[in-house]
Amino acid sequence: NGLRILAGLPGIVMGAGGLAHPAGADAANPVKLPGAAKSPYSTTETQTPFESVTTYNNFYEFGSQKEDPSRNAQNFRTSPWTVSVEGEAAKPRKYTIEEILKFAPLEERVYRLRCVEGLSIVVPWIGYSLHHILKAAEPTPKARFVAFQSFYDPKQMPWGSSTGVRFPYVEGLRLDEAMHPLAIVCVGMYGATLPPQDGAPVRIVVPWKYGFKSIKSIVRIRLVQNQPPTAWNIWDPNEYGFYSNVNPAVDHPRWSQATERRLGEFLRRKTLMFNGYGEVANLYAGMDLRKHF
Repeated sequence: NGLRILAGLPGIVMGAGGLAHPAGADAANPVKLPGAAKSPYSTTETQTPFESVTTYNNFYEFGSQKEDPSRNAQNFRTSPWTVSVEGEAAKPRKYTIEEILKFAPLEERVYRLRCVEGLSIVVPWIGYSLHHILKAAEPTPKARFVAFQSFYDPKQMPWGSSTGVRFPYVEGLRLDEAMHPLAIVCVGMYGATLPPQDGAPVRIVVPWKYGFKSIKSIVRIRLVQNQPPTAWNIWDPNEYGFYSNVNPAVDHPRWSQATERRLGEFLRRKTLMFNGYGEVANLYAGMDLRKHF
């Protein structure tokens, strides 16, 4: 699933780094996001071409074929947009997309992203660690998990009803996973705001998990006590576990996860545990990752 400018004028709002965004801006016309700091978390691997990442997508609300989202999402309305942070939080709040853009300094995070289907990409995402927004909400002692929900409008997304997936799309992480600095709130890629087919205007990116965990076009973040339901686990719990960490030793029931093909390449390469992000291994110390897949 892996794998939107003149302050002071009516209808104009200021975004990250002084960048202004027209209130009616649409995701199909990305806006440059200059000044994103280079991150030490970035890989130096060759980046997948923009054209590949924007025309080969899993975004089932816009259709189940890889080319569907790039065709069907171009009129997706992403303004106005809000994200609610709620649940087991002392300071719940609803943020506008303009507030999210300037909530924390933007960074360029060049991450590998591994699709559960055996493909991978390398993308220069723009965003900041998710923990900034979560800490601001002040999770209560009862908060153990974070539940995410995507936007869903059958009028804008009529293709979703025939895919077999239950919408709105939902995902979840343990709170300690969500607090890890590698997990990011993502507002852009390749130097500009997100295209609609890649999760505009804001998504989550969790690089050590299979791509479907990196939920797109989010509207709700909820701190909860119990493990939340997740869309693909609802669809088939035997094929898609809650954790869904990239693990070459645990095969999907219908194919091997030992190797992958980088989008745009012919030969396959070995898949790395946690997609090569070994710094998250301590999150799962003592866990049987074959059982908790």
